[in-house]
Amino acid sequence: MTTELPGRIRRGYGFGSVATGTFGTVPGLLLLPYLTDTIGIGAALAGVLVFAPKAWDVILNPIAGRISDRSKNPGGRRRPFLIRAGLTLAVLFAVMFAGPTEPQGFAAAWVAIAFLGCASAYAFFQVPYVAMPAELTLDYAERTGLMTWRVVVLALAILLSGATAPIVANNFGHTAMGSYVGAIIAVGVIGAWWGTHGAPEHATETALDSFGDQLKLVGSNADFRALLFTFVIQAAAIGTVLAGVAYVADDLLNSAAAATLLFVAFVGPALVVTPLWERYAKNRGKRSGYSIATGFLIFGMVGLFAAHSGLLVMTYFAAALVGIGYAGAQVFPMAMMPDVAAEDAKQTGENRIGVFTGVWTAGETLGLALGPGIFALALATGGYLSSTGSETVTQPDSALLAIGIGFSVVPAVLAVVSLALLRGYRLDDRLRNANES
Repeated sequence: MTTELPGRIRRGYGFGSVATGTFGTVPGLLLLPYLTDTIGIGAALAGVLVFAPKAWDVILNPIAGRISDRSKNPGGRRRPFLIRAGLTLAVLFAVMFAGPTEPQGFAAAWVAIAFLGCASAYAFFQVPYVAMPAELTLDYAERTGLMTWRVVVLALAILLSGATAPIVANNFGHTAMGSYVGAIIAVGVIGAWWGTHGAPEHATETALDSFGDQLKLVGSNADFRALLFTFVIQAAAIGTVLAGVAYVADDLLNSAAAATLLFVAFVGPALVVTPLWERYAKNRGKRSGYSIATGFLIFGMVGLFAAHSGLLVMTYFAAALVGIGYAGAQVFPMAMMPDVAAEDAKQTGENRIGVFTGVWTAGETLGLALGPGIFALALATGGYLSSTGSETVTQPDSALLAIGIGFSVVPAVLAVVSLALLRGYRLDDRLRNANES
């Protein structure tokens, strides 16, 4: 039997994806080229600067989950974190692109410190936010419906921020872009905080064992491990594709507009198929749907190599396949992770949802951070020539090939690996059978 949440709560919760989608997209899209082509930092060092602050979140996110688990705030266990950490993130994002571009060392340090602050604030927003579905509803099917709203908003946020942020940066500068994106994040934060006011909170007792013991228990959950590793590797694959968009548009397709068109081709189909993925989950199960969605990712990513030959139509068609796969690769695991956490709480009578979520978001953050790092490594291997904003350079053929491979073949291989790992997830069948009975 399904117990539906009010539409207001679904929409309010989904609004938070404006913030997560924007912050998950824009740094991966623009930060690496900002470092290599505006400040003039070498590709390898730029990759380290993009990766290191996100790597910090691997440590911080589980701690943030533990803190939110133990919260006694009268405003709710998770919601107060949304407004405080979320608005801090919005301000720090604007600050990150408001610094100088020279001298090079000072400019790089400014970005690194501001990005570290962004990553820390994001941890205390994202972890409580992702933990909420396990406590908003106890229903297996309803969590999928909740995630559908989230993914629709996520896709729109990716389209809005990914398509417009480069336009603002190109026409008004990176400082204006930082403020613009910071404002979008703030809108999402306030919408999620306000929209979930009065939402139900099916919270179990907070686990009393030590943080280290809780981490061990989370790590010993075979279903969680399989799901986590699958999602992390896919996040790395998506992060690699995102990091390559600006380079593909400028160096392979020779069109600044191509970046926007790639996002339209990516997000448009995602918006259409997201409700269909929800329907598939109800009829066939979440793991099955996740596997098929991953297949779309693989074929689409392979097809993106067409960009190396300047084949526009083929490239946009491949981006559409990636978008179809991405929609499912968000709906299913985001609904499956609360299933795992809630099942653990049901079996033990203790709340470790924040710890599960903290480890989960740490993995997602690590994966998305690895993406630009992987792409930067591909650039460095291909001999990519960095420049300042006032310089124009001609890239060698080896660099152009590296852009094409880093944008397509590398993420496709990662997606194949993730599909193999997904076979270890077994909880879905048990929950479907229990829900039907």
